[in-house]
Amino acid sequence: MKRYIQFGASVRATMFITLAAKAKALMSGRYHVTRDDVSALALPVLRHRVLANYFAESDGMDVDKILLQLLDGMRTSSAAA
Repeated sequence: MKRYIQFGASVRATMFITLAAKAKALMSGRYHVTRDDVSALALPVLRHRVLANYFAESDGMDVDKILLQLLDGMRTSSAAA
């Protein structure tokens, strides 16, 4: 995925995913954040913080596809552990 990303998300993106996940958990009646909360909000939060480069465009990859592959890779690596 490094090949496709011009600019990545900053530390602020992590802060906003955390805040949004906390809000989602509270709206669901929970006081704890789950992995599903974070997964549901990662794409909307990161979508405008990641900029794809020319290689991504030429290979038909947009930011959503790149982020979905990254999230999928994180899920499979954590499931294997």
